[in-house]
Amino acid sequence: MPYFSDYKVYGSTKYNLGNSICIDYEHNHMENSQSTSFVGIILDETLSWQLHIDKICAKLKLACYILRALNPILSVSNLKMIYFSYIHSIITNGIIFWGNSTGSDEVFKIQKRAIRIITNSHCSISCRNLFKELNILPLQSQCILSLAVYVAKNIDDFTINSDIHSINTRHKSRLYPPLLRLTKYQKGVYYTGIKIYNCLPLKIKELSGKIKHFKRSLKKFLLHGSFCTMEEFLDWTSINDLNILYL
Repeated sequence: MPYFSDYKVYGSTKYNLGNSICIDYEHNHMENSQSTSFVGIILDETLSWQLHIDKICAKLKLACYILRALNPILSVSNLKMIYFSYIHSIITNGIIFWGNSTGSDEVFKIQKRAIRIITNSHCSISCRNLFKELNILPLQSQCILSLAVYVAKNIDDFTINSDIHSINTRHKSRLYPPLLRLTKYQKGVYYTGIKIYNCLPLKIKELSGKIKHFKRSLKKFLLHGSFCTMEEFLDWTSINDLNILYL
């Protein structure tokens, strides 16, 4: 079994990503890579997700071309089948990791293009109602759904406010967010998942022990809200047409 002392490591520190880091072990020379692919997700050295998003956008543009070519000869229901079999699978792959990144806006623009193609809508038409008509979640709503389901499935890995202090407040059953200021971490799966879960309607959170029911009710709520940004969801209580929840 190799020990750390068996390795010869030379190169840069974490403060200078521009320099390469090389590792020598048993006459094998290994150099660092700026990116790598893991289960279909491209990871770059700064976790900006831009390389992965570029790959997604290229695939989605091809899918839009196919939809446009088939639009004159297929019905809306058939075009929706193509959407879910191809575009939806591309968008949802690893969305909990890259869905909250800055570059996700590029993916959302192409998703809206696909929605307009399916519905024969002009490029100036708002897609919010089109998403509702097609029962398709906007990118950020899909990210919210995936993150909330992830938290519900792994709820034992999160800390509850009542575990931190014994004061009986109305927020005692909420998940406790770590006190960290790093923007990269705050946009990550764990921290964002906590924010989303804490903002869910109580009736939906009560279903977290039954994942299928939880996911079904949350998707119905998100379809009704058709949230296009994370901020819209986090402020959903101020939206008048969501005062009555369709669960």
